[in-house]
Amino acid sequence: MAEIMTFPEAPAREGSTFPITIEDDASPIVRLIGRTLRDSARIGHATEVLGRSAGTVAVRSHDTPQAATISFGGKTITVTGGVAAEPDTTVVVDLRARFAAVREPAGDVALAAGILRALTPPLPHWREAARHFWAVTREIPGIPDVLLVDGPERARFGDGATEYLMAGPPDLLAGVFSGADDLAASLGAGLRVKGTLSQLSVMTAASWKVRFDV
Repeated sequence: MAEIMTFPEAPAREGSTFPITIEDDASPIVRLIGRTLRDSARIGHATEVLGRSAGTVAVRSHDTPQAATISFGGKTITVTGGVAAEPDTTVVVDLRARFAAVREPAGDVALAAGILRALTPPLPHWREAARHFWAVTREIPGIPDVLLVDGPERARFGDGATEYLMAGPPDLLAGVFSGADDLAASLGAGLRVKGTLSQLSVMTAASWKVRFDV
């Protein structure tokens, strides 16, 4: 039997080093972009584009009407819904594939390459991602008492009578727990879970909290 590694609670991640704001009542794509850019800023990834003083980037979903605009202005990065009248560049991406570009960008190619890099920060280690996931979601009503994670070894978070198991390769676990990957899509990609249907519903809500920073 694999050794069970137990980890203490961890605080939520620190805020970004670049002010990144989103509009009120933001749509899912705006929240997803905002959260991803904050992750990049927090770890010092793609600072060459995040430190820009001007520019606009339109981000469009390749298979849905969802779209957003990233605006660089002074020392602030703002993400809003819809597309600006004349963005400096436009990228079309797969929102369920970690912002993978699905066609050549239009406009400023260098800016497009920079923003695509900023939207694909390296994933944390799966244990770090799971620890953060547990820390920010454990107060959700109905969340299981214990999260068990089967990666290269087993990790346990929490204590109590009810358990939920998530298992898979390290990259897939890190993607789900960090919010980079959609839970439903990950189930189709090989993520395995063990629990009740009601627990799956709660864990889906937990994944949305992390993915969309709500």
